[in-house]
Amino acid sequence: MPTLAFQMPDRGGGPQGPRIRVGRPSRRVRTLLMTLGVLAVLGMAFIMFAGFWTDWLWYRSVNYSSVFKTTLWTKIGLFFVFGLLMATAVGVNIWLAHRLRPPLSAMSMEQQSLDRYRMGIAPYKMWLLLGITALVGLIAGASASGQWRTWLMWVNGVSFGQKDPQFGLDVSFYAFDLPWYRFLLGFGFAATILSLIAAALTHYLYGGLRVTSPGARATAAATGHLSVLLGLFVALKAVAYWLDRYGLAVKSSDFKATGNWTGLRYVDANAYLPAKTILFCIAIICSLLFFATLWRRTWQLPVIGFGLMVLSAILIGGLYPAIVQKFQVQPNEQAKEAPYVTKNLKATREAYGIDDAKVSEYAGRSDTEDKTKLRDDVDATASIRIVDPNIVSPTFQQLQQMRNYYAFPTNLDVDRYGKDGKEQDTVIGLRELNLNGIPKNNWINDHFRYTHGFGVVAAKGTTADAEGRPVFTESDLPSMGDLGTYQQRIYYGEKTSQYSIVGGPQKEIDYSDDAGEKTTSYKGKSGVNLSNPMNRAAYAVAFSEPQILYSGAIGEGSRILYNRTPKERVEAVAPWLTIDGDAYPAVVDGEIQWIVDAYTTTNGYPYASRTTLGDTTADSLTANNNQRAVVAQQNQVNYIRNSVKATVDAYTGEVKLYQWDTKDPVLKTWMKAFPNTVEPKSDISASLMAHLRYPQDLFKVQRELLTRYHVKDAQTFLSGSEVWQVPDDPSNKSGDAVPPYYLSMKMPDQKAQAFSLTTTFTPNGRDNLSAFMAVNAEAGTSDYGRIRILKLPTSRTVDGPKQVQSQFNSEQDIAESIRLLRGGDSEIEYGNLLTVPLDGGLLYVEPVYVRGSGLKYPLLRKVLVTYGGQTAFEDTLDAALNKVFGAEGTTTEPPDEGGGTTKPPPASDNPTVQEALNDAQKAFDDGQAALKKGDWEAYGKAQADLEDALKRAEEAQSAADKAGSGSGTGGAGDGSSGSASPSPSSSPSTRTSSSPSSSSTSG
Repeated sequence: MPTLAFQMPDRGGGPQGPRIRVGRPSRRVRTLLMTLGVLAVLGMAFIMFAGFWTDWLWYRSVNYSSVFKTTLWTKIGLFFVFGLLMATAVGVNIWLAHRLRPPLSAMSMEQQSLDRYRMGIAPYKMWLLLGITALVGLIAGASASGQWRTWLMWVNGVSFGQKDPQFGLDVSFYAFDLPWYRFLLGFGFAATILSLIAAALTHYLYGGLRVTSPGARATAAATGHLSVLLGLFVALKAVAYWLDRYGLAVKSSDFKATGNWTGLRYVDANAYLPAKTILFCIAIICSLLFFATLWRRTWQLPVIGFGLMVLSAILIGGLYPAIVQKFQVQPNEQAKEAPYVTKNLKATREAYGIDDAKVSEYAGRSDTEDKTKLRDDVDATASIRIVDPNIVSPTFQQLQQMRNYYAFPTNLDVDRYGKDGKEQDTVIGLRELNLNGIPKNNWINDHFRYTHGFGVVAAKGTTADAEGRPVFTESDLPSMGDLGTYQQRIYYGEKTSQYSIVGGPQKEIDYSDDAGEKTTSYKGKSGVNLSNPMNRAAYAVAFSEPQILYSGAIGEGSRILYNRTPKERVEAVAPWLTIDGDAYPAVVDGEIQWIVDAYTTTNGYPYASRTTLGDTTADSLTANNNQRAVVAQQNQVNYIRNSVKATVDAYTGEVKLYQWDTKDPVLKTWMKAFPNTVEPKSDISASLMAHLRYPQDLFKVQRELLTRYHVKDAQTFLSGSEVWQVPDDPSNKSGDAVPPYYLSMKMPDQKAQAFSLTTTFTPNGRDNLSAFMAVNAEAGTSDYGRIRILKLPTSRTVDGPKQVQSQFNSEQDIAESIRLLRGGDSEIEYGNLLTVPLDGGLLYVEPVYVRGSGLKYPLLRKVLVTYGGQTAFEDTLDAALNKVFGAEGTTTEPPDEGGGTTKPPPASDNPTVQEALNDAQKAFDDGQAALKKGDWEAYGKAQADLEDALKRAEEAQSAADKAGSGSGTGGAGDGSSGSASPSPSSSPSTRTSSSPSSSSTSG
């Protein structure tokens, strides 16, 4: 019997071997080790606490502590609930498998080998069980806490008020409910599989399952236990089949006819949908067979049932749909797919807010024969912006940087500012802090002394001066101009990426002027107070900067500012929003406010095709510019709304969220989850409303969808004959899409100009123009957000942007002029190629900048204009427009007494007059050159020559008039002679547009 007892030991533990005594460390060593261990644990605990504590302090400082608490408690709740569920499921099954172990093991080598493991773990069974369950619980809890958005959307979801066309369920089921059900299903699968593995291993370890032992491979208890778990797995598979039916409405697939596709197609509705229903029923039956093993004690029927389910999944779920696609759909694809395409068209247009886009036919050419009549119409149709905000940043930098520790963003912004009751498009940028330009980098300079930027710089968008420089409406340091008085210090901006400590004993550099360097101390309430030693210690750990803990530069009143870019701040206080790639500044009520557009999105809108935001919003500006990138690069969505307009105060850092789309159910859901964080739309002041605009990223998403979804007919959509594309930017060779442009303009059906966002389309794979698109970007107007598309005829070719650019570059005179501009290693930079619909035709305008070899910044030197086949390349916009529309040198004469007009001989027909005018022009130009050099002697001589030349011209013209009146023409006699005579006060400034000096008047 002792031998038998050795072969079959008690499962509760094995015989203990001889106890070996080893030397114990001294008491002093044990105390030291214990102390070090305690300190290590406390240090790790404080590091974890520091991250939590600094986050709490930051949210409290911006008055959004409710967001922190809601998010934190939701994560904690999900962590503990699902962690405990997983730990309980696995732990109970391990315990149950141990309880159901057989009392004796079979006499086999397999069991004898396992005896060693059973003996080894016997003393630690409880600890091992707790360790395994704790590990799986932690993993499951951490995974579940990441689903806090899914939980909040499910528990707070509101109705969309729209039903999907296949199942008749509200869209909220797909947007809010289905994702949560899928999470629960995935969790159930994970819990069942882990429990099955843990139970099977325990049964094997304790003899309930045998691989090589003689006799039955499993005990009845093990068979019943594992069968129940397998039955649960198959039952969950049945639930998965049932949910898959609804998942077809939001399933993405590659559809040859249209590319990316979301929703049911013919094969889905007529093959996959019934297949999923059949498989659901088979899975339910199969799961019942597994549960029946509790009484039958055999796996024969459930195994057969499971095999049939797998075979059915292959035949019904895979082979049958392939047969339907091959023999029913492909022979007559358009007819079969048309009803489903119609549903996709409708849903996609609704989900992206393009269902109200107005498509109008547009001739693409003007029928007006006398083009001179259109010259005045240009000014009424558009305020053509020739100052490109994406090129002139170096010019702002050179002329308005003032100090190396200031900088402007790579791309400036376009906004509207009024003067004398009239709004004008304005290019605007902030003089932000640039730490790379400070005289000496050290911890004090980087974080205490150089803490903020200073002032706004703005320029007219439609005008440049005689040298090609922007005409500034707000400039200098401190900034002065049309914007009035406002708080100019910029503590929060797009280039402010690191922390600053302000308000304490260390003074900050404010700005420098002729009187010297001025200092200041931050007076705002932003940031976190560092007077508390615990706060200092927490930030020293969180920022890995021990000097925060003991630096004498920190004292009473010191505050730490961080998370300082507008996008960072809005993302932090509203983590459920997707942020537009371009925040822009505006002066509002005496403060500089960053305006941030934010979106609510979902990928659960049935039948609406998905798009990847990062790809859709990429263009030639975002390719090499981190400042203009969408945050959610890989975010796939099929519903988007610009539901929130946010502001960030550049001085105080205060963040405000305003409800913009009052009908958006996704925003309403998040407002339920985070109450009192979003302010009502009615709280937007009139002064702020004047600077809100239609966001670029939303526009880019919509224009990408409209390349295919501008059509409403399923047959046309399937044929692909009307597919458009966004053209590449013709002004550079990047190969990236042309960016949309802001400008004030009037579409054919509009009565007045409106601030708009515009783009062009070309046919897929071709360069001619297909359509022109504009959206009313002027917030606060009844027409805001209205998309208008002018569709060009397909029967003839209308030049697109790339062809227009090529036409510019290929004209001999223009090419020669550009070659001359490039002389001396100068660089040519083409500005935004603007397109303006005008009288049935399309006016193209492109500014041309030159960056001279000795200059670090570009200057506007020429303007390219084309319309109706006529092209001009002139020094100014006015001159180019005059040339294109044939308005050069036109004059209107007063009527004579007989109702006719007296037309004295033109200057060009009178050599004496023309010679005098040429001398006057030369004298004027010499005077201007002398004035720039400060050569007053030469300037005085030029003025004397000018006066003499003008006098000679007047005398010569007077003589010609008298000769004309004496020839018997029946005119008004000498009384009309003065009307065409140049005078000293008017000749240089009222010269014809074709004169050499026209460059001195900018468009």
